[in-house]
Amino acid sequence: METTIPRNILLILLAFLGLGAIGGGFVLIISPTGKLMGMPLSILDRSPFTSFLIPGIILFVVLGLAPCILVFALLKKPACKIAERLNFYTDMHWSWTYSLYVAFALVIWIQVEMAFLHAVHWLHSFYMFFAVALIFVALLPNVRSLYKK
Repeated sequence: METTIPRNILLILLAFLGLGAIGGGFVLIISPTGKLMGMPLSILDRSPFTSFLIPGIILFVVLGLAPCILVFALLKKPACKIAERLNFYTDMHWSWTYSLYVAFALVIWIQVEMAFLHAVHWLHSFYMFFAVALIFVALLPNVRSLYKK
């Protein structure tokens, strides 16, 4: 398999996640009552939040902006000393490592959301499988070889 095909799949997955989370996070930020998304504030009763503002900001930044920035970083492979400090895979470019971090952040986000809601929606299952797909694609040898230092 050509090495750019799995890499492009990784880029598409990150872009899909990022753009969706930017949209969802933005709506929660501008409408912290949840009205624009048709979500009542009562679903936050078992959470530490009284509005959707903080979850919206987290969604926007961690699962929205970060994956979109990673798309560019995976394409350009820029040096970044700050990012390198948190790179656990020192033999790999930081952008590859951070794509794994985003996938794990998605798993944590979904798990916490289900715990607070005491419910499982089909979207939770979709995004859990989505996170697994992100991890799987990032770990493909063809993708790893592109980001080895």
